Amino acid sequence: MSAAGIPVLETPRLRLRAPRSGDFEPYCGFWTSERSVWEDGPLTRVQAWKEFASAAGLWALRGYGAWSVEDRATGAYLGEAGLFQPVHYPEPDIGWMVVAGAEGKGIAHEAALAVRDWCYNVRGLRLLMSYIDPRNARSIRLAERLGAIRDDTAPLPEGEYCIAFRHPAPGTTPGQGAPA
Repeated sequence: MSAAGIPVLETPRLRLRAPRSGDFEPYCGFWTSERSVWEDGPLTRVQAWKEFASAAGLWALRGYGAWSVEDRATGAYLGEAGLFQPVHYPEPDIGWMVVAGAEGKGIAHEAALAVRDWCYNVRGLRLLMSYIDPRNARSIRLAERLGAIRDDTAPLPEGEYCIAFRHPAPGTTPGQGAPA
């Protein structure tokens, strides 16, 4: 556990840990760039700070939230992964983003698997979604690689332009959804 009470998750290459103020500059670099277009960006620096703080604050309000993803070997900040459920999301959402230098290396996949494992096996959650902009082909491919299936019957977050992907529950095969 970190000092903030946020668990630390480790994978062979990554450490998922509590966000730190020093993570903001690379985080802000993503959000103020065109790379954030699929996440309702680009944002101003002030808007990026509000996103950063609110994602971290979910831990206090919901008992889950955003982890900063760092390279275990170097300590470099690589992005963010976590479980999100703002007030307008009908279900908890596994989300991810990586900084430019971390794209295409399986970082988001590895981090999302660690988050999902924690959600199911530690938090005991049974239903997890990923709400993705339908034009975001990379995130759609990642959700599918994670075994999530598109669910056109799922309720969507109010006011969001997205499609829903349902993650396989423990004890099911991808595409089955939650166990009966």
